[in-house]
Amino acid sequence: MSVAEKAIIYASLILADDGLEINADNLQTLTKAAGVSVDPVYFSIFAKALGGRDINDMIMNAGTAPSPQKFILIGNIFVALLLSSQIN
Repeated sequence: MSVAEKAIIYASLILADDGLEINADNLQTLTKAAGVSVDPVYFSIFAKALGGRDINDMIMNAGTAPSPQKFILIGNIFVALLLSSQIN
């Protein structure tokens, strides 16, 4: 996993922890403030995959049996990561 991918994941966690919306602008602001160069396509991929989701709830319930909605989210994240690995 590249530094840019890690930065975007950490930015998503920071936004979720602060109760802020996970969108492309907020992700870009955090990664820029951290001094990490990220390909702009990552912002929209992660914003679409994680926007409107309760990441704190996902983390707290990571070991429980997934509902159909969780399968869809996991699939979306997998596709985002797959696409990001093909971009490099």
